[in-house]
Amino acid sequence: MADRHPVLVLADEPTGALDSQTSVEIMQLFQRLNREGISVVLVTHEPDVAGLARRLLRFRDGRVVRSKPVAGSAASLPPGAVSPACEETAP
Repeated sequence: MADRHPVLVLADEPTGALDSQTSVEIMQLFQRLNREGISVVLVTHEPDVAGLARRLLRFRDGRVVRSKPVAGSAASLPPGAVSPACEETAP
């Protein structure tokens, strides 16, 4: 049997109902998976979670209205860290 490795992870509000520490752990996991070559598509309304992404896509009425790299997104979260806030901008 061949090994199966995902190339894509889809995560819809993965930290929405979690405490802060568990949210950090989940985001660390996503960052590790991404460093290993797995694409992670994450949907969130939380600016601090969005600020951990490499790229931010903003949608309005089903269309992409903004696509940009996130400044300072190269940093990883150390264990126990609180994620940095991402500056919200209007489209």
